[in-house]
Amino acid sequence: MLSRVASSIFWLNRYIERAENYARFIEVNLNLSLDLPRGTAEQWEPLVATTGDHEAFIARYGKATKETVIQFLATDAANPNSILSCLASARENARSVREIISTDTWEQVNRFHLQVRDSVARGLSTQNLHTFLTDVKANSHLFLGITDATMSHGEGWHFARLGRLLERADKTSRILDVKYFMLLPTVAEVGTPFDIIQWSALLKSASALEMYCKQHGRIAPNPVAEFLILNPNFPRAIRYCLIKAEDSLHAIAGSESDRHNNLAGKRLGRLRSDMDYIDMAEILSGGLHEFFDSFQFKLNRTDDAIYETFFALRPVDRVMTKEKIQ
Repeated sequence: MLSRVASSIFWLNRYIERAENYARFIEVNLNLSLDLPRGTAEQWEPLVATTGDHEAFIARYGKATKETVIQFLATDAANPNSILSCLASARENARSVREIISTDTWEQVNRFHLQVRDSVARGLSTQNLHTFLTDVKANSHLFLGITDATMSHGEGWHFARLGRLLERADKTSRILDVKYFMLLPTVAEVGTPFDIIQWSALLKSASALEMYCKQHGRIAPNPVAEFLILNPNFPRAIRYCLIKAEDSLHAIAGSESDRHNNLAGKRLGRLRSDMDYIDMAEILSGGLHEFFDSFQFKLNRTDDAIYETFFALRPVDRVMTKEKIQ
């Protein structure tokens, strides 16, 4: 597969996943603001911190309010990571590989993009914002289902899954980090209804509340963190994402399941192995914020290695080219 094609499929799926995550974050925070105790200030700035775009937001908008954060994350065309921009980028990547992806997949991406663009053009009011966010999530799920059902599960499909899962692992780590680091309650607030509401909202942002409650029952900080970090079976847990992403890298590179033959695989394999052999006691002893800082750094290095291994353009050897011509 051409590196250009692989890159487009990878980023197509990463942008769709990013748009869905932003819709989740906004919707959960909207619902959370309804459950907060009277007189409690709404917390919108942490959402920008979750996305990693805090500095860009402050430079453009200054103070974080409900209106400015929603505009920045959902409808701001100048923000390359807004829902609107992600869908535009996803469509452009899909357009460039129409001969590789299925017609159904292309039509869903195009329809998704047009729906978001038209909704933003009409304006998002308080009344239709929930519908808009629900539609973004539903269209993302539809895209995923169509991709799985209509594309051969070969090299292109594995690049698609790799992009989606790395994006998902990154966003799960960021929202957990924000809860622990920026929204850390006082000692008196730990275990109170207010604290439980926030942890419930975090689980909802990952569509994990129901599965967590089936497994653990009572909502408590450490079990929530363990569920979203180390669970090998829940689709939005970090460990699950890394396991499946590594499977796709093995399939792409044609390497054996117990070893890697390129830098991208070695970095991802090391990161996945860390998750296999660490437990919450060790994570908490070193500091959860420090753990997520280290994880995001390693994940970024893995992203860099994937780019260098599969997507980067390399200069043609002139000597070899001349010999072939002769």
